[in-house]
Amino acid sequence: MDSLSSAPLPRELVSPAQTRHVLTISLEDYFQVLTFRKLIPREQWTRFDTRLERNTLRVLDLLDRFGIRATFFVLGWIADRRPDIVREVTKRGHEVANKGYYPTSFRGSSPEELRDNLTRSRDALETATGRKVVGCRIPQTRFGPEDLWALDVIAEENYLYDSSMVPSFWSFRSEPWRRFVHQHKYGDKILWEFPITTYRFLGCNLPISGGNYIRQFPTKMVRRLANRLTQNTSSPLVMYFHVWELDPEQVRIDGAPALSRIRHYRNLDQMARVWEEYFRTYHFVSIAEYMGLDLTGDQVPAALPKEAQATTPYVVQSSPETRTAVTVVVPCYNEERILPYLANTLRSVRESLDEYKLNYLFVDDGSSDQTQELLHSLFASWENCKIVRHPRNLGVAAAIMTGIRSADTEIVCSIDCDCTYDPHALKEMIPKLAAGVDMVTASPYHPLGQVRNVPGWRLGLSKVSSFLYRRVLRQKLYTYTSCFRVYRKAAMRDVELRNGHFIGVAEMLGMLDLRRAQIVEHPATLEVRLIGRSKMKVVKAAAGHLALMARLLLLRLFRSRHVDASTLVRIGSAVSLMFISHYKDLS
Repeated sequence: MDSLSSAPLPRELVSPAQTRHVLTISLEDYFQVLTFRKLIPREQWTRFDTRLERNTLRVLDLLDRFGIRATFFVLGWIADRRPDIVREVTKRGHEVANKGYYPTSFRGSSPEELRDNLTRSRDALETATGRKVVGCRIPQTRFGPEDLWALDVIAEENYLYDSSMVPSFWSFRSEPWRRFVHQHKYGDKILWEFPITTYRFLGCNLPISGGNYIRQFPTKMVRRLANRLTQNTSSPLVMYFHVWELDPEQVRIDGAPALSRIRHYRNLDQMARVWEEYFRTYHFVSIAEYMGLDLTGDQVPAALPKEAQATTPYVVQSSPETRTAVTVVVPCYNEERILPYLANTLRSVRESLDEYKLNYLFVDDGSSDQTQELLHSLFASWENCKIVRHPRNLGVAAAIMTGIRSADTEIVCSIDCDCTYDPHALKEMIPKLAAGVDMVTASPYHPLGQVRNVPGWRLGLSKVSSFLYRRVLRQKLYTYTSCFRVYRKAAMRDVELRNGHFIGVAEMLGMLDLRRAQIVEHPATLEVRLIGRSKMKVVKAAAGHLALMARLLLLRLFRSRHVDASTLVRIGSAVSLMFISHYKDLS
């Protein structure tokens, strides 16, 4: 059913195309790449500080300087949310083509799912630009013979060309002509395929066409190989890059594995200079221009005027007089890089929890960076928002306690500044603070909870800690160390902590347990911190938890035997000091 042209390059595309090469550009933000797809779910995209507009304009200005017109492969998700950016691309004379609605690999999808994805994206792109979309690229890190069925689907959808194929390394060894521009036939449909350029070396196809390959391989070597190809073949170079690759100042995703960070960030600071050199050397055009297509006359209906579009369904808001007041405490210590992400997240939380009157209380725990300035810049104008500051760093538990005592509401929540627990879960957690309950704590180790992308060694230490706390305390919980909680202020008002840092978070729960307070767990999802690094010192934390367990165990045993309080304090302090001196030596 599937047949292909055997000629390496059709005659009608040979002349005068020998001196012209193809430039394609992926229009997506730095957090939308396939490299981070397992780390950053689509639901979290809106939390990031977008750099899409500035990066796209930077690329467009660069192309204008060299008089280059390129093909921009654009996500439908972007076309729906930022049609102005997509329109600017076409206004500057460039072609817009389809990259699917989301940057999701088609491998594992059915033909119907791929078709639906492409249709949804094409509709969004044509609505944004008012022009027909005739080209396609489906995201995939590798395209092998087993993936050719996807080209059948694309041909059926009446696309004129595709540029998804990466015939890298040993793929298509028996069909070497697939490395070059060729026809793909499916029934009576003809689809031009523009594979990403590779150089054949010792029987292996080396990708040299752009993106990660240009950033990882030696620059001079790649340029030399590209030059050899232009001298020895009639097929054009098909090169590409992403708009975020010209942005070395982009937000770093520190929670990504080391290999992913190398793949994404290596040599970003050199890319503008590298591409300028290519632009001086070669004459680049868009795929449509290379094929001789005139898309300016292929108009499609423009977007409906706002008054004709479907309006957002009316949502009945809770009356401010009847909404329950809740304070959300956010401890912050040297968190300037994560604060824009936090701000975007909390805007969404505010909309999601509209049945509550939310008050935000940020505690700057003696930060030495720009955290204090950014807190005021981002949040000072918010309604019902308060910012307090510790003159020196006292620790996350001390910051939470400051927030609880400073709150004007009986219900107080504490969240992590890095949002490793999704604050939207407060919608389910707050109602669990029913009569008689003094604390609701998030629990990723609950049978219904989840842990994503957290290093195994750290997960193991945490689970061992929870195992030991279950043997010490009265209430048998799955998790004792989560900072993501809902408190009853009256129960916490007179709690005095001996440790204000991470150990104090477990101490807060332990002290309530000794008072026979009711503590409820909520199954939650814990994710790796994406931006910045955790402040916790693992060795100190491990020894500190052992010291706390010893003290809590003594307090529990002796309280049951009615030993006087002064004896408890002396014994507990002695045990704690023993462990503290031990982990100070370790550190």
